[in-house]
Amino acid sequence: MTHKYKHRAPNLIHTAMEGRWIMELGAHYVTRPLLRKLPKGDGHTVIVFPGFMTSEISTRHMRRLLSDLGYNVYDWGMGRNLRFSAEIEEKMQKMVAKRAKDSGQKVSLIGWSLGGVFAREIARANPEIVRNVISLGSPITGARHAALARPIFELLNGQPEPETEARIDHMHVPPPVPTTAIYSKTDGIVHWHGALQSKAKLAENIQVPASHLGMGTNPLVMYILANRLTQADGSWAPFDTSGLRKLIYRNPGVFRRSLGDFY
Repeated sequence: MTHKYKHRAPNLIHTAMEGRWIMELGAHYVTRPLLRKLPKGDGHTVIVFPGFMTSEISTRHMRRLLSDLGYNVYDWGMGRNLRFSAEIEEKMQKMVAKRAKDSGQKVSLIGWSLGGVFAREIARANPEIVRNVISLGSPITGARHAALARPIFELLNGQPEPETEARIDHMHVPPPVPTTAIYSKTDGIVHWHGALQSKAKLAENIQVPASHLGMGTNPLVMYILANRLTQADGSWAPFDTSGLRKLIYRNPGVFRRSLGDFY
């Protein structure tokens, strides 16, 4: 049964504030020398999926930093993210499987906005080759109603089929691998409730002070990415928000209320 999500779109004030992504990009450049000093990775493969209507250009700063930290980083390799189809999904599945096979180990997936939806669904279908998944402001709960870009997406892709509707209703359930959902309460593109995932042993929600368009460069988000990716396979633990981090981050871990309260 398809639920009706009560939050149709983000707050218009937050949408008007999305221009602050420029300041987040500037902060990324200014703090780059410090970001390079974040804990180094173990060299495993990381694949980054761009948001709706964007391409590999939007994720280049994130990918460059992760490369500097020692990861083997790849873009999703399919150009601009505009359409979704069974054929495109199959290509993504094959791409991830190939990267895992070539590296000889599990891969980590990072997805920004719609890219996070794709990353989570790939992990759900292929948990044996995915090490962990991180989504940035992704519409994973009440997905069709939480995103401001929904009308444009449906104009390009049409109304979802019943099978797709069923998958959309299930997206809030984390895949069976360590999964981090990063969200901002001032996200002007995806309502923050829509970027939260439900309770699971290996799942967490982390709140950051960021715009939607700036999540791919925001230094505070980059810190979380580095922290999450350094965890060894099989030894996942929730992000530590104690001490000084508590002043910046919030980690409710799961919904404090039942999912029904958000529909």
